[in-house]
Amino acid sequence: MVNTRIEREFGAYSAWRESVYAAVDEFYAWLGTQKFADMQTTQRIEQVLSTLKDDKLYVAFVAEFSRGKSELINAIFFGDLGQRVVPSGAGRTTMCPTELQYESGTEAAIRLLPIETRAHDTSISELKAIPEEWDHVPLSPDDPEDIARVLKQLTEIQVVTRSRAEELGFAISEDEAHQDGMHIREDGSIEIPRWRHAIVNFPHPLLEQGLVILDTPGLNALGAEPELTLNMLSSAHAVIFLLAADAGVTKSDMALWRDHICAGNDNPSKGRLVVLNKIDVLWDELRDAQEVDRELQRQITNTSKTLSVDEGHIFPISAQKGLLGKIKDDREIVEKSRIEELEGALTNLLVPAKKEIVCDSVRSELEEMIQSARAVGQQRSNDVDDHIAELQTLNGKNVEVIEDMMDKVRIDREHLEKNLQRFQATRSIFSQLTRELFEQLSAHKLDHLIAQTKKDMAMSLTTGGLRNSMMQFFAQSSGAMDSATKMTSEIQELMTGVYKKFQEEHGLPDIKPRRFSTSKYQREIRRLMERHDHFIRGVSMVMTEQMVLTRRFYSSVVSKIRQIFKRANRDVDAWLKTIMSPMEAQVREHQVQLRRRLESIKRIHKATDTMEDRLLELQHVRDGIREQQGKLTELVEGIESALQRESDPAQSEVGISA
Repeated sequence: MVNTRIEREFGAYSAWRESVYAAVDEFYAWLGTQKFADMQTTQRIEQVLSTLKDDKLYVAFVAEFSRGKSELINAIFFGDLGQRVVPSGAGRTTMCPTELQYESGTEAAIRLLPIETRAHDTSISELKAIPEEWDHVPLSPDDPEDIARVLKQLTEIQVVTRSRAEELGFAISEDEAHQDGMHIREDGSIEIPRWRHAIVNFPHPLLEQGLVILDTPGLNALGAEPELTLNMLSSAHAVIFLLAADAGVTKSDMALWRDHICAGNDNPSKGRLVVLNKIDVLWDELRDAQEVDRELQRQITNTSKTLSVDEGHIFPISAQKGLLGKIKDDREIVEKSRIEELEGALTNLLVPAKKEIVCDSVRSELEEMIQSARAVGQQRSNDVDDHIAELQTLNGKNVEVIEDMMDKVRIDREHLEKNLQRFQATRSIFSQLTRELFEQLSAHKLDHLIAQTKKDMAMSLTTGGLRNSMMQFFAQSSGAMDSATKMTSEIQELMTGVYKKFQEEHGLPDIKPRRFSTSKYQREIRRLMERHDHFIRGVSMVMTEQMVLTRRFYSSVVSKIRQIFKRANRDVDAWLKTIMSPMEAQVREHQVQLRRRLESIKRIHKATDTMEDRLLELQHVRDGIREQQGKLTELVEGIESALQRESDPAQSEVGISA
């Protein structure tokens, strides 16, 4: 049985992306033929196209052990393979966080990160770029049994001493009930997961369309890997939280929800779906369907109140029966499992949210390019109109009038050249401000702050001291962004003055240099701080765990801060390269038009052209410019139409063609 609803909706989303890609690509090609695109514009549009082509949607499945997460993943995404492929069963199943995705052109395989890498100060995101740290196992995508055999490795454990488990960051409790998947053997040794993280590259239709599934183990794994909570879960477009339908929200479920899913989130319902799994345990021949429904409604109501989640975001299902129904192609079982209601909610949650992100990104990136192209087109039109008006004022071939006109154009050119020379002096100020801006965001400065924070944390003798060191790190990181904000404002003010001078003195169209804001990086740092503080407050810590916590802090928070600063550096660099582009395009166009006007007047002066010939030629040029402006409007409307187009599942196509 094919996942008709979810695959159809995701296929429609891919078709929508393809239509947007085609519209932007047509605009890109037209800019090149009309000589509107400089190097910076080319790079920015190519980045937009690359983002549209490789767009990803992330959905995370989170639950305590034995809630049926892996079975639900099998039921929603792999029911058409005829058997379970993600390990699922009673007790412990998937022992490490697992990402299921597909990278086109790469081998179907599973990459496994050994648990021993937790002993290093290297985050999972950084280790993803180091292939030699991972074990690589190929799999056969057309052989479900081979897929299941390879993925069985996700359940593997290894036995270590208690001290080694603590060195790797596992908090060991004497209370077996609090081990959350780990097991203390009779001889005192500890069973821990063999793998720290897994990435499955598999050519499934949904994964090929950009879906990425994150399967997470229980509370212990999330506590031991803060990066999951601070980075991966927080960036997921949707989080599916599983509970047992008969038990509702247990104490450990509540801790997982509060400390890892909703930490720093003011709206628990946003981007979250709650699943009450295993409703089949409530099916009882001694109770009628209405009584079972009333019991489920009581659980939905209680869960809604406990988690502060809208009842419309809570779905009672049976993942096992849903999978069984799909394998047997039995509509009755599938409907009774209620899994299709969850699939519909998942697509309704993921697709509109992701479309909104893509629309905002495309509009934001293209807005200035469109404005600049319109300004240059308007300038071309104005210059031609001015030149036509000049020639029409001539009476025959009056030599003095023509010479005066040539002198006027020469003076305009000289004035423009002098302003350009003065602008070169402004460039030195611009360069100085640029150096100061990059200094605030420099990797060297951040590395120094990280090293100092790590040293302070290592020397701290109290939990409060550790927390203060962390908060100081966040404060200084945020302070660097504040300083960068001030520098971008100074650069913006400088360039606004330059734009205004050229526009006033040379009659150029009134456009403003693009603004740059660091607010999104500040928000990320603030949210990271809130999530981290929430996480740390929930950690029960003794002195022997301080070094473990230091490593956790380094490998999760520091890694994320590095990413934020790296992205800020990249975005600032792109902004600085393009802040002058609209003005430079206007100046280049003005120079070209002045040269053409001078040559035109010279030709008339030398009697090589008649007035009528030149006017006719300019009128043809004007018609071409108007046609050009009309085409620009048509292309822009085409992009906006593609962005606003509703996804039609009936006309969906898979993938985006380059």
